[in-house]
Amino acid sequence: MSGPTGLKPFVTTVFVPAAIFGIGQGAAAPVMALTARDLGASVAVAGLIVAVVGLGAVLGDLPAGRIVARFGERRSIIGGSSAVALGVLICLFAPTPGVLGLGALLTGLANAVWGLARQSYLAEAVPLGLRARAMSSFAAMWRLGFFVGPLLGAAVILVVGTRGGFVVQLVGVVLSGWLMSRVPDPPSRTDGPLKSHATLPSILRGHRKLLSTLGAGSLLMGAGRASREAVLPLWAAHLGLDAAQVSLVFGAGAAVDLLCSYPAGHFMDRYGRRFIAVPSLLVIGVSYLALPFSHDLVSIGAVAVLMGIGNGLGNGVIMTLGADIAPPAIRAEFLAAWRLTHDTGMFAGPLGVGALAAVVPLGFAVGAIGGAALVGASLLFRFIPVYSPWPPRPSRDPGSVALEKQGT
Repeated sequence: MSGPTGLKPFVTTVFVPAAIFGIGQGAAAPVMALTARDLGASVAVAGLIVAVVGLGAVLGDLPAGRIVARFGERRSIIGGSSAVALGVLICLFAPTPGVLGLGALLTGLANAVWGLARQSYLAEAVPLGLRARAMSSFAAMWRLGFFVGPLLGAAVILVVGTRGGFVVQLVGVVLSGWLMSRVPDPPSRTDGPLKSHATLPSILRGHRKLLSTLGAGSLLMGAGRASREAVLPLWAAHLGLDAAQVSLVFGAGAAVDLLCSYPAGHFMDRYGRRFIAVPSLLVIGVSYLALPFSHDLVSIGAVAVLMGIGNGLGNGVIMTLGADIAPPAIRAEFLAAWRLTHDTGMFAGPLGVGALAAVVPLGFAVGAIGGAALVGASLLFRFIPVYSPWPPRPSRDPGSVALEKQGT
């Protein structure tokens, strides 16, 4: 089965909704801090409110597993979309920074449910031989939307003011939720009762070795990928670049990021997950180590492109690995624990860079996150399961093969 043909049924039901959802998030991202400032928040409080969205995603990952396991992917997507819409409405009409933070937190919590439901659906519905391409394509479509979102949001902001970004997000959430609500649950959700009622403690006990080894690599990958959003602007400001030049640097990196996504999924399906996951994090780590040596727009732009290549290669890696190693009987619950490792890294990485930059020169802080990325690459190389033969025999579930090799 060819990639495009095999993934065609998911275009309008999964990939297009992902792009629309990304447009909404991209439109809202630049205005969260601005809205907080308009409401009288200090710079520090405004930054904290922006971080609350990521914190909500981390806090929401684990209950999201039970929600999806209990209600199924379709109803979870409907519920998650409704909750995100409520959070956006709170942000849209927030009269104080505290209420705005509440809306941001609810948005992050609901995003966790929405994200887990769509990952769980793809893990169940996509054939194994197309799994990495599906996950990478999904991630690429979301990133495409996030890239377009600020442009569309800017047009609406000119008409309705700063909170126009939230208007775009509200429309995007409702539309993407409606599109994905048309997707029936996979057969495993409708053929009979749930196979298990796994709890968080049982998952952590039963898979502690896997989550503490491969999961540590996932955490460091999340930190490495997310930290560029803090590192690039800080270093650009250190070099004296203006906002327009910083946007140009980001745009160059984002374009390369998108271009690398689908080929990365193809190579993962063809040669295995390690073939892409390890080089992705190596490239990210090297780019951080190279950043302190950049001294002008051209050199920092070259580093941004290098980061974009590494980040693009990593699109879909964590989702694909999670789908590979998740035991089918407790897929949703396990994926929640697995997503928590990566989301924790994405939340902690930029905060760690900021904290280090407050006590050591910025170049050392950038080098530290680069070193952490290289450590993450070594963990992925060591602990990503190697299926033999590749792909696994149809008679055996890849999750069980992976767990046998990792131990529980």
